[in-house]
Amino acid sequence: MLTPVPSKPHTSLGRVLEDLGDVLLEPVAVGRTTRKQLGGVVIHDPHDESEIPGGAVVLGVGVRDQDEVVRLLHDVGARGAAALVVRSPVTPAPELRRAADSSGVALLGLARGASWTQLAAMLRTLLAEEDVGEVSPQTLGGMPSGDLFALANAIAALIDAPVTIEDRSNRILAFSGRQDEADPSRVETILGRQVPERFARGLERDGVFERLYRDHAPVYVDPQRYDDNEIAIPRVAFAVRAGDEVLGSIWAAVREPLSEERTQALIDAAKLVALHLLRLRAGADVERRLRADLVSTALEGGAGAPEAIARLGLLGQPSIVLAMGLLGAPDPEDDLRLVADRQRVADALAMHLSAVQPRSAVALVGDVAYGILPMPGGHADCQERSVRVASTFLERTGRRAAAAIGIGPLALDASGLHASRDGADRALRVLLTNGGAKRVATADDVHVDALMLDLADLAAARGDVATGPVARLLAYDAQHQSQLVHTLRCWLDAFGDIGAASASAYVHPNTFRYRLRRLAEVGEIDLDDAGERFAAMLQLRLLPRDARTGPPGAED
Repeated sequence: MLTPVPSKPHTSLGRVLEDLGDVLLEPVAVGRTTRKQLGGVVIHDPHDESEIPGGAVVLGVGVRDQDEVVRLLHDVGARGAAALVVRSPVTPAPELRRAADSSGVALLGLARGASWTQLAAMLRTLLAEEDVGEVSPQTLGGMPSGDLFALANAIAALIDAPVTIEDRSNRILAFSGRQDEADPSRVETILGRQVPERFARGLERDGVFERLYRDHAPVYVDPQRYDDNEIAIPRVAFAVRAGDEVLGSIWAAVREPLSEERTQALIDAAKLVALHLLRLRAGADVERRLRADLVSTALEGGAGAPEAIARLGLLGQPSIVLAMGLLGAPDPEDDLRLVADRQRVADALAMHLSAVQPRSAVALVGDVAYGILPMPGGHADCQERSVRVASTFLERTGRRAAAAIGIGPLALDASGLHASRDGADRALRVLLTNGGAKRVATADDVHVDALMLDLADLAAARGDVATGPVARLLAYDAQHQSQLVHTLRCWLDAFGDIGAASASAYVHPNTFRYRLRRLAEVGEIDLDDAGERFAAMLQLRLLPRDARTGPPGAED
């Protein structure tokens, strides 16, 4: 019997509105749903029946008409959603309120100018959707470890000013409430989750960033040096450091210079922010290793697989395993770049699969990135759907990714997941062996090629070498620098068509006929005998790749 695994307590709708409501989200019809626990973020697609996890926030991109909003509220409510977000302005008509109440789904409006992508990213940050395993009870300075939004609100209360916490690239990591008390430039910064470039250029021109990262004291930004459309309210900024490393900064929009007491509170708060940022950095590494362990255990199919599958949220989900590897021979002198490339592409695959199916799990295990892709609904077209998902990912990443993806069969349980992983591995191996001529394949597509690789492995393990005609041709080619083995391969591949075979060998048909007669003599092979032809074809397929062709342009 499977022991229940403690799940992470989800963020409530009220918490989301508290953190994002001032600038991003407008409660249109919320009622008593603020205590609802949220469990995911889903983008609504009218042409696709996406899976909606319980307590999901559904982003109604492009949904404008009131009747359409009402229908969508009832639809997502029946499927367990907690909230629906549509673009503001939204008139809180009685029909909308009744639909929200009867469906149990909160209706929210997304502010004009705000990006759906940024909203989805912020919500996923708040919901900690990527967390797996048990919750760590650790706190830092009385704040839950890594909760930057709660920390921003605490700092805002200490210095009585709305604040943002930013990284070294001026991206917004978290922000406090009361942002409506700041100026339009602050609102624009939060909506874009990034300090606009024109503001950053002005601050850089005035040496603000240089002083911020050089000095160990708060930096005051005078709005009189800027246009009112840029900065209308003074700023106080302080760098967040861990030793000599600058991790980011805290920015407060103040009406008057900070008192000595509040300045010291800001300095002390920066030390706490540094601890949280370091914890987040370390936590990301720990989480990645934990997820890799869970995915690896789930794919092994042993006694621990059911529990690992449950902790990944995939218990009872029909799934397909994808195995992704990088094409090309690894450069032993550039191991660090190769490791970084593998992780980068694995992270991109995780993002892609999570957009397709929120319950997907991806982890880099050794040299291969494995993705477990749930397949809800009908199973008849699951292979086609998985190929489409993999092909779309590789098309979006382009040739820069230089990756190939093997796809296993559908798995209905833990043992099936292990078999799906084996199938995905076999398909990936064929793709990598063939050098990227094809970049996506299912186990069924490459069944015979995979069998040939298995046979080659068996022959190599037993120390088998080529015998008979092929052995004689290999020895002759090595001694005379000729291409008789290559000639035989071209002829067999062309089913005896001299024209096609000579073209693939890049020689005149008469030259090819001469070489064909010569190889029959040297190899002592009867090319009219089907059995001898099959034996030669099989041995040629089992040869190491560097022994399959002779040197280009060699003469016999």
